[in-house]
Amino acid sequence: MDRLKQIESFVSVATRGSLTAAAAVEGVAPAVMGRRIDALEARLGVKLLLRTTRRITLTHEGSAFLEDCQRLLVEFANAESSVSAGGVKASGLLRLTAPAGFGRRHVAPLVPDFLALHPDVSVSLNLSDRVVDIAGEGYDCAVRLGDLPDSSLVSQRLADNRRLCVGAPAYLKRAGAPKHPSELARHACLMLSSDASQTRGWAFRIDGELSHLRPSGRLDCSDGQVLHDWCLRGLGLAWRSTWEVEQDIAAGRLQTVLDDFAAPPNGIYALLPQRKHLPLRVRLWVDFLKQNYAKPEYWRNSAKSA
Repeated sequence: MDRLKQIESFVSVATRGSLTAAAAVEGVAPAVMGRRIDALEARLGVKLLLRTTRRITLTHEGSAFLEDCQRLLVEFANAESSVSAGGVKASGLLRLTAPAGFGRRHVAPLVPDFLALHPDVSVSLNLSDRVVDIAGEGYDCAVRLGDLPDSSLVSQRLADNRRLCVGAPAYLKRAGAPKHPSELARHACLMLSSDASQTRGWAFRIDGELSHLRPSGRLDCSDGQVLHDWCLRGLGLAWRSTWEVEQDIAAGRLQTVLDDFAAPPNGIYALLPQRKHLPLRVRLWVDFLKQNYAKPEYWRNSAKSA
């Protein structure tokens, strides 16, 4: 058991990059984690981590050992699950991350229902619009929207994500509705600021080709919810996802424009650090999201309750 604890501590420190961060998760002093690493290195006769006052890095041997240790711990957890309640009982901590706006509406509300189904699982949910390093920061699953960059991470598509160009009736009455994407140049457009994740601009299908435009306006913001609120106030046009504006469209608070040029939907994805040997709780969570997002009534009901 001492050997297993040493391995667990090594994996925790290596993936979090800090004795302090790893110790905080376990609820022990950093010195305790340090002693476990020292004992492991002494037993193996090899240096696994290079530690300074500012950072921790893996040696060549440490990198190779880390991969084997992660696989060992996953297999150990799966072995325990396979003999627990007939192999269908999930347990342990599920660390999740999602974009702030989408996560508030379509991830956080599902967590209590998932926990009710799996009472031995606990959840830690991070909502942030920064690009989280899933593997490096120790997350089990991330929800991401839109086009995915090339990555070693494993992705599973959960649902379609459509974006629409919308404006408040008051703004459209005042400024008129654009008939072609090129007319956006004369409109007040509410843009995500350059430090936000949406950097390619607004997507439209023009003459059969997908084009990205970056209209200009007097207002931009890094927070999509603020853009949504500004749009409702009639301050300009916005390019928003259906999960965010569907209720406002149904209620007449917003109207869509340029529908004939709407781009094809992209995706809502679950990103995982690996494909094989996923803990049961992670597999069940991804399946739970898929099942909910696949129901048309889910999106209608969530829009009504937003």
